Amino acid sequence: MEINAVNQTNTPTFYSKTQQNPLMGSALHEAFPTFQTTRGTTRKRTDYLKSQNKDSLREEEEEEEEDNDDDERIEVKRKIVALQRIVPGGEALGVDKLFEETAGYILALQGQIRAMRVLASFIEGMDKQKRKLGG
Repeated sequence: MEINAVNQTNTPTFYSKTQQNPLMGSALHEAFPTFQTTRGTTRKRTDYLKSQNKDSLREEEEEEEEDNDDDERIEVKRKIVALQRIVPGGEALGVDKLFEETAGYILALQGQIRAMRVLASFIEGMDKQKRKLGG
């Protein structure tokens, strides 16, 4: 520790790699900002601590975003695998081609539904006519 002659405060001494304290061995230290105990330093200290808290909060938010991105990617992959199982021949297709095939498959299914509705209404109409005729 060195004593600052201007305000008589203890300032930690930090050594570079080439000039190390023999008592500390090979330990390297990161310098911390010094705070004087005069007027206005409370604000500096508070501002410094707030900035440190903001930095740590930002890092936590970034980690959460990365976790959310990973969760979203896993969810998308799971849904793509499910879609590949549903669409005939989908397991052999890439994602782009899978989406094109899915659109065509949906249109084909809609056409089949329309055809079944027409057949069902036709059969119902025939049943009603048989009942009218006594059959």
